[in-house]
Amino acid sequence: MAFYSLFCTFALMNTYLNTENILRSTDEVEYHPLRPFLPVSAKVLFLGSFPPQRKRWCMDFYYPNFINDHWRIEGEVFFGNRNHFVDEKAKCFKLEEIVAFCQEKGIAFFDTSTAVRRLKDNASDKFLEVVEPTDIQALIARLPHLRAVVTTGEKATDTICDTLLIETRPQVNAAVPIPNICNQDGLSMVLYRLPSSSRAYPLAFAKKAEAYRAMFELFFDVKIIG
Repeated sequence: MAFYSLFCTFALMNTYLNTENILRSTDEVEYHPLRPFLPVSAKVLFLGSFPPQRKRWCMDFYYPNFINDHWRIEGEVFFGNRNHFVDEKAKCFKLEEIVAFCQEKGIAFFDTSTAVRRLKDNASDKFLEVVEPTDIQALIARLPHLRAVVTTGEKATDTICDTLLIETRPQVNAAVPIPNICNQDGLSMVLYRLPSSSRAYPLAFAKKAEAYRAMFELFFDVKIIG
């Protein structure tokens, strides 16, 4: 039984890796190392720019850098505990709990680029050159109940606006309509911009959690008391 449990955990941890892309990545061009995470019930789709280098990961999933606060923010918003998804002893996030939570709530993830060149040895957006943009409309088509595409950075926001012909860039904590796209419930969609969960972004953790809570409450149509 212990072996079976270990096997299941190992399988789950590797489910979201795009091994084909990892194998064809080179020093010149890096292909997206994760498959899109698209729960059919998703109302919110987070689109970043591109994952950090794998040497910075603590798990094989989105927002894998242990010093990025995305999962701490979601823990604070939904459970009133910034460490709800954090394994402090192992210095990693609780992958199984995160996946189950996002499936239940309807939160999807991918990025605006499927292939990039890193112009410097870091994860900064300004040093990413887009080689192959993501087909964002194809992602949206797989999410019948989607209400919002959410970004947390300028590069991802600009890429989506250019791709979906959105004329006005949203300010942080604001949304703009996505033209000519509705979900299968007949509801129009918006592009919503949040403050970055990176600690380099100059905003207190509590303020970030407040902003994320407001967004989730808006599109989940429920008061969240974490």
